[in-house]
Amino acid sequence: MTARIRNSKTLKLYRTPTHQCSYREQELASTVFIDPDTQITPRINSELTEMGFRRSGSHIYRPDCKTCNACVPCRIDVKNFKWSSRFKRIWRRNQDLEIIELETSEDQESIALYQNYIATKHNDGDMYPATLEQFRDFIAARTSSTKFIEMRYKNNLCAVSVVDYLEDGLSAVYTYYDISFASRSLGYLAILYQIKKAQTLNLSYVFLGYWIKGCKKMSYKTDFRPIEILVGNRWIKAT
Repeated sequence: MTARIRNSKTLKLYRTPTHQCSYREQELASTVFIDPDTQITPRINSELTEMGFRRSGSHIYRPDCKTCNACVPCRIDVKNFKWSSRFKRIWRRNQDLEIIELETSEDQESIALYQNYIATKHNDGDMYPATLEQFRDFIAARTSSTKFIEMRYKNNLCAVSVVDYLEDGLSAVYTYYDISFASRSLGYLAILYQIKKAQTLNLSYVFLGYWIKGCKKMSYKTDFRPIEILVGNRWIKAT
């Protein structure tokens, strides 16, 4: 299998064997991913993201299931983003946090935060228990345009967002945080920060990966408006 991007370069694709879907127990899933030997430049990453691909560690993939098309790529239109009263409160509530962008975030503090996040938030999934090898393969693996956005309260690490800078947007790869800060809504804050960053850089979108209708774990994505979804090969505004 191959995929052709706008610069006429053809990329080789590989397909995984079918396996049980992580989000729909009654479905079998399959994934196609870009040849791991491909050098993922910001341009290639940007074009693949526009086509509905997603980065996970060193792999860029998209669902390719025979009997289900529930995984829908989505992105926030940041130039027309509407700040709800709730989002304004979240932003004000966290003005005492220090937010910095780093080239890497592979230290004991970040690893411990990630492992605790998986143990408390996702202990019913295939990511649990989180190992050091998993952290390095999934979180620490980066492209040349990846940033690690750290949030600190009184110098203590409370959240990390892994973000790829694209040609016309930011891709929210993954965020993990200290569950004891639940009242601060750090997951929402991470996306709001990325929206503000994209606006500052005059970028158009924040890509949130896949959304599945009826999936509680992904329902937060549609709280950000306006949001667009990829249907066929066309991005359209979701209602």
